Amino acid sequence: MTLTHTLGQLAEYLGARLQGGQTSTQIQGIATLQEAKAQHISFLANAQYRKYLASCQAAAVLLRPEDAEGFAGVALLVKDPYLAYARLSHLFETRPMPVAGIHPTAVVASDAWIDPSACIGAYVVVEAGAWVGPRVEISAHTYVGARVRVGEDTRLGPRVTLCHDVQLGKRVVIQPGAVIGSEGFGFANEQGVWRKIAQVGSVCIGDDAEVGANTTIDRGALSDTCIGKGVKLDNQIQIAHNVEVGDHTAMAACVGISGSTHIGRHCMIAGGVGMVGHINICDGVFVTGMTMVTRSITEPGAYSSGTAMQTAAEWKKSAARIRQLDEMARRLSHLEKQLAAVTSKEDAASDA
Repeated sequence: MTLTHTLGQLAEYLGARLQGGQTSTQIQGIATLQEAKAQHISFLANAQYRKYLASCQAAAVLLRPEDAEGFAGVALLVKDPYLAYARLSHLFETRPMPVAGIHPTAVVASDAWIDPSACIGAYVVVEAGAWVGPRVEISAHTYVGARVRVGEDTRLGPRVTLCHDVQLGKRVVIQPGAVIGSEGFGFANEQGVWRKIAQVGSVCIGDDAEVGANTTIDRGALSDTCIGKGVKLDNQIQIAHNVEVGDHTAMAACVGISGSTHIGRHCMIAGGVGMVGHINICDGVFVTGMTMVTRSITEPGAYSSGTAMQTAAEWKKSAARIRQLDEMARRLSHLEKQLAAVTSKEDAASDA
């Protein structure tokens, strides 16, 4: 499926200024500077790719005005090329559009309410008391539990599971395989035997949030696990019970957040980060990849832990030195005491 727009239409849509070229030029897609052909539009958002600009074959390139100086090709001048690319991407999206209605293989409880404009795919199950809002798309084999509420314009991918009482806001996107509202990991120890704690809270997800494929968000033990407005969660993330994630925070893949941790707004959590439970992360924090967060963070900024990559041989040497740190610390302390004693004697002699 090919979608076509003219350069003039794209410029008007973005509020961009066309430098060179014809407004009637046909554009059929977006591509990188290295891979773009004559029917594509491209973009320069990262200086490390500037080396590909001169040889780019795209019909036009999204550029900042300062980057367009001396550029011989056709450009659409914008303030932020990456944001412009993000906006244009939706014009060329080929994802099949949903058709309103309920597939004949779907199983819908008699007291569930489904808006007539919603699309319910094959083998979907909608349990008692569920509410599915206008223009919602629920893909094949998805499970919507009892009393779940799915806000308008929300999209659920195939094989999504929404356990009972989960609440989704408007325009939420849940990618395939995600599980929302499964039981939190709660047990009490009785003389070495683990006794299960009923998880009586649920999960609420705010408007415009997105949850990646195979991500799991556990229901709260008492109160709800809460995901704020505009939060973006990548694939294979684990959010434990009673976690709170503030508005517009983003997490990359394979992050693990332990129970009752509160994360502020506008945070960025890179891939593979782990956080212990019952800590607080303030607004505006950036945590670099593979960091282990073991205490609360009270000041905005960037935080890291662990060691940077080395060659295997260098890493083995570093690991050996780490094992020697205690002995080195004792030797250093002993030397400091000896130096202090010598200095004290010299000072006494000088005073005499």
